[in-house]
Amino acid sequence: MNDSLPRPLSGRPLAQGWRRAAFATLAALAAAIPLACVAPAAHAERADKDKPLNIEADNMTYDDLKQQTIFTGHVVATKGTILIKADKLVVTQDPQGYQYATGTVAPGTPDANLAYFRQKREGIDEYVDGTAERIDYDGKQDLTTLTTRATVRRLQGLSTVMDTVHGSVITYDGQNDFYTAKSGSDVAGPGNPKGRVRATLSPRNGGAQPLAGASATLAPSTSIKGAPQQ
Repeated sequence: MNDSLPRPLSGRPLAQGWRRAAFATLAALAAAIPLACVAPAAHAERADKDKPLNIEADNMTYDDLKQQTIFTGHVVATKGTILIKADKLVVTQDPQGYQYATGTVAPGTPDANLAYFRQKREGIDEYVDGTAERIDYDGKQDLTTLTTRATVRRLQGLSTVMDTVHGSVITYDGQNDFYTAKSGSDVAGPGNPKGRVRATLSPRNGGAQPLAGASATLAPSTSIKGAPQQ
């Protein structure tokens, strides 16, 4: 009695079908692997305007009718990488949820105690900080305006000063990363009677160096002769 296992009715076509399926699977994997290797990793973009606003102060009052919160006494506010320090901070919010903050100190406050602002620049270890009697932050546009005796600096890290701008009103656009300055009588003084904008800008040395030196001379090879072997 021969108890051999039953053979499929069409063994060759079935085997060919398995081979075709296997090749199709390998081809799909081969196509998918390069895409997985070269696809860039998704990095979260810094968006300070979408971060929560955290505030510490000695006192706080809230006006529901005006949708306004007032903080007084050693106020420290943070929003993502943004930092604001002031004697008084008034915070409002529009119907879309965007927040607006105005930090102030008393007129004539010594320079060392002016309202303070700082924000990190995206993608590099640099910050923009500044001081003034009044600092307005527009959360919708990520726009900061420093008014009266304003100074804005570009910092490398948190300590090395690269650029400094003095003016009556300085506006810093955090989204587009640029600032503007206006003159005014509040920054007038000896040597600057008209209160003109003054700036100190450091050279940028981080870019690629220009090409230098003579070009290379091309010459035929003395060791490679004839057509390449197949």
